[in-house]
Amino acid sequence: MLKNLRKVLMRGLVAVLPIGLTLWLLWWLGTATETVLHRFITLFVPEEHYWWGMGIIAGLLVLLIAGTLVNAYVVRRALSYWEKRLEQIPVVKTLYGAIRDFVEFLPASGDKRDLRRVVAVRFGEGLVVGFVTRDDAGDMQAMTDGQDLVPVYFPMSYQIGGYTIYLPRTQLIPLDMPAESAMRMVLTGGVSSGPGRR
Repeated sequence: MLKNLRKVLMRGLVAVLPIGLTLWLLWWLGTATETVLHRFITLFVPEEHYWWGMGIIAGLLVLLIAGTLVNAYVVRRALSYWEKRLEQIPVVKTLYGAIRDFVEFLPASGDKRDLRRVVAVRFGEGLVVGFVTRDDAGDMQAMTDGQDLVPVYFPMSYQIGGYTIYLPRTQLIPLDMPAESAMRMVLTGGVSSGPGRR
């Protein structure tokens, strides 16, 4: 009886927890945006005319403007200047660098960017799934001795880290699957193969 009850409870937890955490995260993000931007908006709009949601709209507008301006030469130069200043502060440079590297994995402007190409690499008798992060060795080019190497990121299951390995292009086996599905499969240790699983 207790064993069956535990199974039912675990099934309920597995069903409810992802939805609950997603809704909580969206609520927290919306509330935090409202709290941060509320004071700024009420500098221009009287308090009695302020309604909940204006902060979120203002946040989206800020992102839209920032995304448009970041292509301007002057803005790029200013961002580069501040980035160099931040990288001179011991603790801040580590935190900023980690956040910047994480954000760079997000797809932007529809370009073929980081984590957009899913590949497999032979590992003994098996295959390891990874993601090509760029089409050349970049800063490592000088140390590749003329080899055609590309960086491939191999995330570890359950989000505990990962490895970036420079591998010969000829060893990569392209996989015809969306990066999101591949990442979900890798991070869950193969338990999840995509949103359509049952």
